[in-house]
Amino acid sequence: MGQGPPPDVPGLVLADGVLVPGLIDLQVNGRYGEDLAGVDPAGWARVVRRLPETGTTAFLPTFITAPVGELAGALRSAAGFVPDLPGGARVLGVHLEGPFLAAARAGAHRRDWIVPATVDAVADLLAAGAGVLRVVTLAPEVAGGLAAVAQLAAAGVVVSVGHSDATARQVRAAADAGARMVTHLFNAQRPLHHRGPGGVGQALTDPRLTSGLIADPSHVGAAACTIAFAAAPGRICLVTDAVAAAGMPPGQFLLGGEPVVAGPGDDATPRRADGTLAGSVLRMDRAVANAVAAGVGLAEAVTAATRGRVRSGRPPRDTTAAMPDPGSAAAHSAAAAPVLAPE
Repeated sequence: MGQGPPPDVPGLVLADGVLVPGLIDLQVNGRYGEDLAGVDPAGWARVVRRLPETGTTAFLPTFITAPVGELAGALRSAAGFVPDLPGGARVLGVHLEGPFLAAARAGAHRRDWIVPATVDAVADLLAAGAGVLRVVTLAPEVAGGLAAVAQLAAAGVVVSVGHSDATARQVRAAADAGARMVTHLFNAQRPLHHRGPGGVGQALTDPRLTSGLIADPSHVGAAACTIAFAAAPGRICLVTDAVAAAGMPPGQFLLGGEPVVAGPGDDATPRRADGTLAGSVLRMDRAVANAVAAGVGLAEAVTAATRGRVRSGRPPRDTTAAMPDPGSAAAHSAAAAPVLAPE
């Protein structure tokens, strides 16, 4: 690496701005009118082709809570066509957000589809998602939750604590069992309190946990954003939690097969009919800009959008599951091992 102009004529000259690696989004429910849980190959292809417009070059399609059988079918369908998707943003696998959640922290998820984390249900999802299932968000305090953490981690799946009413002690127990992420920090989880730090407090202080953060004002205030980056340097991963309304005019869309409405004006955040937040219309490049506007350094914000590294908590035998440095050639090469898969 040197300074000054290159010895040869450059192919592109940028007079100003900042050149950064492709951004990586680990939570994308949909975009451009497409609910990815519908597992329509043409819809996925549309999202794959257009996501680079937002700076995103790799992502995890995310399925929210549904009956276990439907989720298993969706995983099998995705596994069948992901290898044949066109060029564009790389699909890194699938993120299951549910169905083993806390009803009290369900958010936009249907409570009647939330179920206990039984060994058989987890096994069904692992079998259906072979080769494609990368992350599972669950609440470790629900029936069977800790056993599910261990079962998933042993299979090389990254377990993320989310939609959870767990205490700090329960989240620590989940990390002991193999959890390595926290889903959309501050949202749909027990909040930080000075005498009961909850899941947020444990996420910010446990060096084993990397937290997803939706950096838009509807989900996380500017001060909370800067607190997260200051408390957990190198362990914040910017995500969008985008839904089908993202990149579209105001209107009604689907999230997990259920309607959400994105309104006009400054607050276009999608909501269920009862007003519950239901994902976002955020772009990853905007997430970086929002973090910087909140006071986060540009380098730290870009790192959180490009270099999040998450290892599964599988027992240390001979391998670990890891997400390679997304800025590396391995993360962006179609021939490289999938992100969040065993090395």
